[in-house]
Amino acid sequence: MRCWGMAPVVLLARGIARLPQWFLLGLSGLLSFLLWPLLARRRRIAAINLTLCFPELSGAERRRLLHANQRATVMGALELLRAWYAPSRSLAGLARIEGLELVRAALDADEGVLLFTGHFTCTELAARLVSEALGRPLAVVVRRNNSVCLEQAMAQARSRVFSPVLEKKDVRGLLRTLLGGHGLVYSADQNFTYQNAFVPFFGIQAATLTSTPEMARRGQARVLPFWFHREADGTYRIRIEQPWTGWIEASAEQAAAIYMRELETVVRQHPEQYLWVHRRFKTRPPGEPAIY
Repeated sequence: MRCWGMAPVVLLARGIARLPQWFLLGLSGLLSFLLWPLLARRRRIAAINLTLCFPELSGAERRRLLHANQRATVMGALELLRAWYAPSRSLAGLARIEGLELVRAALDADEGVLLFTGHFTCTELAARLVSEALGRPLAVVVRRNNSVCLEQAMAQARSRVFSPVLEKKDVRGLLRTLLGGHGLVYSADQNFTYQNAFVPFFGIQAATLTSTPEMARRGQARVLPFWFHREADGTYRIRIEQPWTGWIEASAEQAAAIYMRELETVVRQHPEQYLWVHRRFKTRPPGEPAIY
């Protein structure tokens, strides 16, 4: 399918990706203000999630957090463009990475690496920054877009900097990537209606994927927690940590609970940068009412 109309969009995206970080930070604030009416549905979802997950905050504190999250989410869209199109020279010096030697050691030994993380607003940019530091592309798992033309443009953009780019249900592709000794950025913290267990996330029972440990075992991969956030000055701090004790040996439900507990700890450090616009608690245990 020919998507002629995407050419100027891609050209604009390439231009935005080359803008200085201080300008993008300012632009995210302006766009957050201008797009306020258009983001009402997503803002409503985020507001419900924040009310559920931060009952200890006052109404005014939650509103401030909601506004900060909307701005971080808009900035996340700009960070996607930076991840896909920014030249390497414009990313130099943007990140401080801890634990990169853990990834290098595994890859040098021809082991696959599962960089296990969550859905934060700058996930793909963090993956690009690690790829740059390693001098080799990481693989990513994505959800395909329903628009054929938009998906075509996004796939082409991602394939420039990540390898391979896998669909989230492509289990064979995931295993092939890990068994081939590649690094793979992976998240399992969205609402799952299959292979799931209800485990606590911020005290709320959340339907969580349980198959990740089995995938890591079958892929003979080293699983390394992968965390990151954007600092106030626009730079990024990235942490790659040692595996969680007992996670790979735990039962599927116990492993999911460990993952949610560790993720919650990290989210609480910079809650405005988590993807609260996702309906994380959509699937409910039997007998519980709908949340959204």
